[in-house]
Parts: sequence; structure tokens; C-alpha cells
Amino acid sequence: MQEMLSFVENTVAKLGTGPEKLIPILQAIQTAYRYLPEEALRHVCKITEIKAGDIEGVASFYSQFRRKPVGRHIISICHGTACHVKGAELIDDALRRRLKLDADEDTDADGVFTMQPVACLGCCTLAPVMQIDGITYGHLTAESVPRALEDFLQLEKRGFVQRTTPDSKDTNGNGLTEVRIGVGSCCVAGGSLKVREALEDAIQEIGAPAVVKPVGCVGMCHQTPLVEVVAGGQDGSPTQTSEYYSKVQPQDARDIILRHFKPNGVMGWIKMALGGAVDKLLTDEAWQPITRYSLDVRDAPVCAFLGPQIRIATEHSGEIAPLDIDEYIAHDGFAGLQRALGLGPQAVIETVTSSGLRGRGGAGFPSGIKWQRVREAQGEPKYIVMNGDEGDPGAFMDRMLLESYPYRVLEGIAIAALAVGALEGVLYIRAEYPLAVKRMREAIRICEERSYLGQNAGIRGIPLKLSIMEGAGAFVCGEETALLESIEGKRGMPRLKPPYPAQSGLWGMPTCINNVETYALVPWILRHGADEFSAMGTEKSKGAKVFALTGKVARGGLIEVPMGVTIRQIVEEIGGGTPDGRFKAVQIGGPSGGCIPAEMCDTPVDYEALGAIGAIMGSGGLVVLDDRDCMVDMARYFLDFTQRESCGKCTFCRLGTRRMLDLLEALCAGKGRKGDLEKLEELSGLVKNGSLCGLGQTAPNPVLSTLRYFRAEYEAHLAGKCPAGKCKALIKYTVNDDCIGCTRCAQECPVDAIPMTPYQKHTIDDALCTRCDTCRTICPTDAIKIV
Repeated sequence: MQEMLSFVENTVAKLGTGPEKLIPILQAIQTAYRYLPEEALRHVCKITEIKAGDIEGVASFYSQFRRKPVGRHIISICHGTACHVKGAELIDDALRRRLKLDADEDTDADGVFTMQPVACLGCCTLAPVMQIDGITYGHLTAESVPRALEDFLQLEKRGFVQRTTPDSKDTNGNGLTEVRIGVGSCCVAGGSLKVREALEDAIQEIGAPAVVKPVGCVGMCHQTPLVEVVAGGQDGSPTQTSEYYSKVQPQDARDIILRHFKPNGVMGWIKMALGGAVDKLLTDEAWQPITRYSLDVRDAPVCAFLGPQIRIATEHSGEIAPLDIDEYIAHDGFAGLQRALGLGPQAVIETVTSSGLRGRGGAGFPSGIKWQRVREAQGEPKYIVMNGDEGDPGAFMDRMLLESYPYRVLEGIAIAALAVGALEGVLYIRAEYPLAVKRMREAIRICEERSYLGQNAGIRGIPLKLSIMEGAGAFVCGEETALLESIEGKRGMPRLKPPYPAQSGLWGMPTCINNVETYALVPWILRHGADEFSAMGTEKSKGAKVFALTGKVARGGLIEVPMGVTIRQIVEEIGGGTPDGRFKAVQIGGPSGGCIPAEMCDTPVDYEALGAIGAIMGSGGLVVLDDRDCMVDMARYFLDFTQRESCGKCTFCRLGTRRMLDLLEALCAGKGRKGDLEKLEELSGLVKNGSLCGLGQTAPNPVLSTLRYFRAEYEAHLAGKCPAGKCKALIKYTVNDDCIGCTRCAQECPVDAIPMTPYQKHTIDDALCTRCDTCRTICPTDAIKIV
């Protein structure tokens, strides 16, 4: 007990005693004890200005905080949009069966595992995904869940410790070949850290003139772990060759290095001989398995994915180490800030205004106008805030930018701060993005050390003091005024507007708030000029936009395309279309967006064009759906999300979304009634018009868009049928005559709903069947169907 009280006292001494420090204090306590012990909370009240009521209000509002002890390991199950369409609910069910948990339980009887749902882990291209104490398992099926749990327990038993230095600085000089590997979250989740270690070992073994270089996101998340070997082009040489290797495993690392380098000296050959690699090197057999993973930048799929893209926010994608400031400077880093210092604040604002840059966080408000209003507002000090609370399930653009381009984001923030007259700022980042938080903290420290930021900034920087605030798990905090409330240590409840933050924001002072991507675009605009940026895009939507392309698409990943490109070009040309089923629709803009049918996907990506067809640009999540996705279920999924995330301040949002969700759940359960569709439309209008903030105002969008374009599916549900075969209550599994009686389905059925009848056509007991889909996915003859 005394140890706990001492920890609380040390935490408070470090963070402060004011009410605004409540959320960081709670986060520190939970990090140490994995939940919020009552004794610790009482002690916080004794030694700070924080009241018990404030603690209760905040701890009960944010989903991150836990009030009871948990198991030895936390299993975070992603329920983002990409995971949902690929079977997150089946994974959840499989985990509960394996851990023998009832519906109201979250920790197994032995206290080993605790399950917790997460809105989005930001690893959408690996969907469906779960994370156990930081180790991510992707592409899960109900059948593979037990193996994943066993794998984790084996790692724990062997004392496995993941390499903790993905940010270490690698320099490349003297003509060394670069072996680049991504260290973003998707890459790490795919196993890139183990591959990096194996590459480094192989290079050291043979004495190869090469260096392993950790780089930011390449965007081709569907190919991770992705290794790029870049040879030549050093010391002024104009020629440079590049070769990619996709989905690399640690055991492939040595052969990749041997393909490009011969062992150096006698000792190199001896080491290779001892490792059994010389035989491979001297025969053809070594190359077949490696060339199988080889990608050429001229290959049609790679060209199709990379060719149409324009790199602005993601400039130098996959080329630079995220935290190497010298390399960033060598690639024109901070040149935009230098030009801004020369131009002066008003000229910077005029440049951004002329460029046509609109906020990339969702609403698309002109950035230059916002900055002008903050500059002209009365009151000091002025604040700059970065909205990195990327809560949309199915979106990971901001995460990638923060992890891969931390200096670019900071440079954009510094330019904005210079323009509006702010000398203090806060970066608000989702706590679910620990790697992004870590890199941004380190980047701020280095920028202060090099005099680009901070009180000791020289003539090449500005005296801007930046701090990081981690979110605590509330989607509504993506709304700018709710985010300000959270920074001030309160529940994230949206404020009435006006006044807008530009006039009265953080602590009542003029505040400039933009999202991550908006700031990341600013340095490019200052370097290249407003005209070059405005020349891209459409009449009212300028420049390029970063999208997270996920769902039922062959080539998912992080893309940046010029405004005006069509949805179909993104899905079919860049993404390669749907790998299995028929392309049916795309969900754009997350829970606030809409479902657009395939026949309308020639619509350009443009703020006004998307709004006209019932969607919004949003922050940039784009989830592809095929003919096996139920549009009524999608509407139910998004309503369930927004209803849970509603702060409850507005009656229409709090109660209206609950009633809408009840109607959708009844439809998916085959209990819909005549008139339900009309009630949904009526309630949608009431919620849109009666809600205070963007969450409630846009919550009905997925319902209205699916009713508008897929009304026949709603009517089918009223008749007790789910055309897509998704809604469990409206389907059943049957076995046709292609069954060969192999018994695989009977062996794997978790509830023994399939009798063991070798060499005979199997049957499924519908009363026992839980619709886990295991039997259908493992059947070798495709004899099990959904009807």
C-alpha cells in the first residue's frame, strides 16, 4: 500500500496538482497498475486540487480507464470497420468460447487473459486483428484464434522481448547499400522488427557493405513486411537500383543479403559455411524461394498502386528514417519554416489562403481563413493545437504520418504557430497509438536540442513550447471543442458554438486547431508556393488527400491521391478491386460518412461532390465492401459505434441514436415491422437537426445513405431474409452433395454441431450451430453453403 501511495505522490510531483492534470495522472496510475485502484484515487484527492467528483466523472467517461483488476495479459480485439467486415465478431465469439467467458465477463477464471474491445488499432490492412500486450496478430479466423493464444503463451514462456529500439538512428555513408525496412505500426505488426534483426545479423555475418535503415510507411501495407534494397546512387553517382521483397520472414533475411552480396573475406565464407548457406550460394536452389518474394517497381501491380499517387504529406515515402533529423534536413526539411520566417506571419497566411488548403480533418474548412481569425482575435496567449485523435474505425492516416514524418508535422505546426502568433501548443494524440506518441516526443526533444523549437530556438526556429496530451478513449474528442475540454482535464463534452475556438478556445484564449494531415501539407506549400498546390485537384478541393484503403480490396494500404480522382480509380486501379466477391460499395468518412454503391463510384473525390451523394470526405477512411457485406448490418455497426461514443449531452443524440439502433438490431434479428424504415428516416432527421456537435449531426449518415441506395436489402430483412448472408439470425449453414465426408468440419466445430460421419455427407444441427463460419472456411470442397 505504501509503495502505491509513494508512486502516486511521485507522479503528482512530476505532472502537477491542478485539475487539468487529472487525465495524465489517471493514465500514469493505470499504466503502473493496469487499472485504477480505489486507494490510489483517494490519495490523488488528498494531495491535489482534484475533487472526487471530477475523478469519477472523467474515469467513467473515457473508455480507456478500468476500475477493476485485470488478468495477466490484455487482449485488445479491434472492432474497426475493416475488422468488422472481415469478421471481428466471429473472432470475439471464438475468444469467448476459448476463454469460457459469459457475455458479461471479460477475464478468464485463471486470471490470465482479459478481453477488451477497441474501436480501432490502426492496423486495418491486417484485419481482423487482435493485440495481446503489444503483440499483434492479424488475418485471424475463428479457427486460428486458439493457435494465436498458444503462440503468445509460448513467447511468454521463452521470455520473448520485442526489440525496443525501432527508432535508433542509422546513418549511411561511404557508399553503403541501404537495406530499408518499414517500422510503422502495420510493418511492426507484420513482423518487421524480427526481420530487421535478422537482416542486421546477416549483414554482420558476411561483412556486407550495407546498412539496415528503418524507414517510415511505404504505403504498400498489403505487402508487409516489405524490404527494399537500394544500391548505387551514392557519392553523387546518378544511377541507383532498387529492389523490393514482400512479405519477408526472418528466415529469408540471409538469402536476401546473399543475393546481393558475396561473403567478405575468408571469415565471411567460414561463417556462411557453418550456417549452411554456402551450399545454397553455390547452387540455384537458394534463389527460387527469394525471387518468389521479389517485387520490381515496374511490375504492373506495383505500378498500379504507386503510379497514380502524388506525394505531398507523404513526400519521400519509405526513404527516410523517421527520427533522423539530418536526413530530414537533407531532403529540404525546415526549408518551409525558413521561408515562413522570411515572409512574416501575414504573408504566410496569404500563401496558405491562396493555395486553397482546406482542413483534412473532415469538415474541410479553409485553413487560411481559420489562421487569419486566430491572428486577429483579441486575447493573449494564443495557442496552437494538433488534433491527432484519429478515432474513425478503419482510418490510420494520422498514425502513419506521426510515425513516419514527425519532423514534417512539427514543421507545419511551427509555421502555423508563427502565422497566428502562438508560442505554446498541445499535440493531442490517441493513446492507442503508442509508437506515434513515442516518436513525436522524441522529435520534439531533438527539435529543441537543435534550436528549431523551444525557449532556446535560434534564428532558424521559433520559441514554441509544445507538449503532448494522450487521449483516453473517447471518439467524441475528435470534435475540436470536446478535445479542448479533454486537454483541460474534463469530460470531453462539446461546447456550444459560437464562440469558435479561433476566438475562445483552450483556457478561453484564441486557439488554432488543425488535424495532423493539414499541418503535414503546410511545409510543402511554403517550399513550392501556393500556385503549385492549387494547380492540383478540382475547383474547390485543391491539392492531394491521404486515404486509408482497406476492407475487401486486393491492395490495401496508405495512399495519397490528387483531389478529383474518382472512387472507382482508387478501388479498382490502385487497390486492384475486390479479390473474391463482387465490388458492391465503399464506406467513406467513417461513422460520419456514407455508403456509396459501386454504380456511383465514378464520383470524384471532392468535398462538394461527395456531399451531394450523401457522404463526406471525413478524415480519409475508405473501406471497400463486396457482395457478402450486408448494408443493414453496416448501418447497425456504425449506429452502435456512435451511440456508444455519444457524450450524452444532447437528448436527440443520446436517445435518438439509441432508438435507431433498436430498430436496426430488430431488422438484423428478423424482428422488423412494417413502418420501421419510415421511423428510421424520421429519427435520422431529428438527430441531425437536434444535435450540438458533428458526431450527432452526422451519425445518421450511414443509415440514410444505405436506405437511399440499398433499400431493397432493408425490405428483404423485413421479410426475414439477409441477401448477403451476414445476419446470423436470418441464415443457416447447409451441406451439399459435394461433401466427401472428410470430417474436417466435424473436428473443428467448436460446439459439436456437426456429427462425425466419415465418408458420408455431413449434416449440421441448426439448433447447436453458432454461425462461427469455421466449417465453411476450412471445407476443402466448398460443400458448406450459407442460405
